[in-house]
Amino acid sequence: MHHNGKARSTVVVITRGRREELLNTLAHMTSLPDAAPVIVADNASTDGTADAVAERFPEVTLLRESTNRGAIARNDAVALVGTPYVSFCDDDTRWQPGAVERASQVLDEHPGLGAVMGRCLVEPGLAEDPLTPELRDSPVPGPTWLPGPALLSVMAGLTTVRTEAFRQVGGFCERLWLGGEEELLALDMVCRGWWLCWVEDIVIHHAPSHTRDARRRRQLGIRNTLWTTWLRRPLPSALRRTAGLLGSAPRDRHTVSAVVEALGQWRWVLRERRVVPDHVERLLRLLDEPQRNSAARRYVG
Repeated sequence: MHHNGKARSTVVVITRGRREELLNTLAHMTSLPDAAPVIVADNASTDGTADAVAERFPEVTLLRESTNRGAIARNDAVALVGTPYVSFCDDDTRWQPGAVERASQVLDEHPGLGAVMGRCLVEPGLAEDPLTPELRDSPVPGPTWLPGPALLSVMAGLTTVRTEAFRQVGGFCERLWLGGEEELLALDMVCRGWWLCWVEDIVIHHAPSHTRDARRRRQLGIRNTLWTTWLRRPLPSALRRTAGLLGSAPRDRHTVSAVVEALGQWRWVLRERRVVPDHVERLLRLLDEPQRNSAARRYVG
């Protein structure tokens, strides 16, 4: 591991109302040998999160959002980034020693790579995240130079992105706000010719937070998946994916309200609709089947 004292990646953490978890995560992230600068975007927490960060971690750049900007707070943080890469970390994910440095090295060595996602181990037992086998055995064909299986989407808290590629596609879409917001960003990067991949030896631990509203997360996830699908997929695929998604979601008012919310923005969707090029659609179709049968990807909260 080369140390010229100049980190190639900046760690960006978004948080809201999880003060103690965030402080633990920051204690970990700021003591890594990787010595990457850290930016925290606090989404208008009301539990004193921002003040606690300012007091205990003066070396961390703190962004105090005046409203809850969800995932869009990451865009605000990336605007301050001066490094070629940005490593997204959540208040409940902890990059292991050398992981940020390793991700930077992978991006240094592969200029056609837009983002690299690491391997997630779930605390306390450190079993692999249930999604791992799907990433390891990704059916997406990639060029031989790729350092790992090709992906068409990533999970933000486990991913290092090329800052230039992120800015090129305009970051996370404001309307999506939070919940599966990565899919559209990743797709737009792929459409620009960037490759995304998974690399086994970039390791991140995840201690899933207890403070989360699972039903609201499912609602946002379904809404955002529908939007992403209709913003980018050709008609037959969009219909197929919609049927698959709604067929596997619980039949309750949360699913219904997700669909209602999605339909409420049909004008925006039509206005912003840009169907992906054929070669990208062919890759997406390879994932439709595994996604439908995936135990790890179901919206069941």
